[in-house]
Amino acid sequence: MNRFQFVADHQHAFEVKRLCQLVEVCRSSFYAWREAAPARAARAVRDTQLVERIRDLHEDDNTVGVPRVTAELNDGASPDERVNHKRVARVMRLHGIRGYQRRRKVVTTVPDPADQKVPDLLGRDFTADAPNCRYVGDITYLPLAEGSNLYLATVIDCFSRRLVGWSLASHMRTELIEDALKDAAATRGSLAGATFHSDYTGVCVKPRNRDLACA
Repeated sequence: MNRFQFVADHQHAFEVKRLCQLVEVCRSSFYAWREAAPARAARAVRDTQLVERIRDLHEDDNTVGVPRVTAELNDGASPDERVNHKRVARVMRLHGIRGYQRRRKVVTTVPDPADQKVPDLLGRDFTADAPNCRYVGDITYLPLAEGSNLYLATVIDCFSRRLVGWSLASHMRTELIEDALKDAAATRGSLAGATFHSDYTGVCVKPRNRDLACA
């Protein structure tokens, strides 16, 4: 039991001073804890509402973890409605909600030393001031029970961290990334004027949309 709660539960039968000495807490800390009770109650209500939203997202896709859940919650949200990833992690941990965790490492891309180097247009700054301006992407693997893998290419908005485009295949050919970019374009309506930064090392992607700059 919380020591402050113990003092609160017994303060009508015993002196607060004596109770605080018994459980080794400061009286000032107990009174501060008691004064903060309404704020804790309000936070508990907000957390209850938040966990319901997280459960809805997890029911649609039980592979999502803290980063993707946070991105989905914040996508299109006003500044006062945005949630911190640490709060999402705390609520998910408290309620036993977990995303998919990879168990073995697979090399998904092999760099070609002779390949043309592409400049980093983002300058390692993976933030954005508005949606549909900057995107990042990567390829990850999903192990199957029989020992083979599926490969997932993603396109993520740097502003909200939302997954806006993806493609799944049993190979890592160029079509895998092209399909992910097409999916992102369909989700956003257009990628015109956007910059796309990826770690698709060794894979050459030439988007048909010339307004999409690749880094």
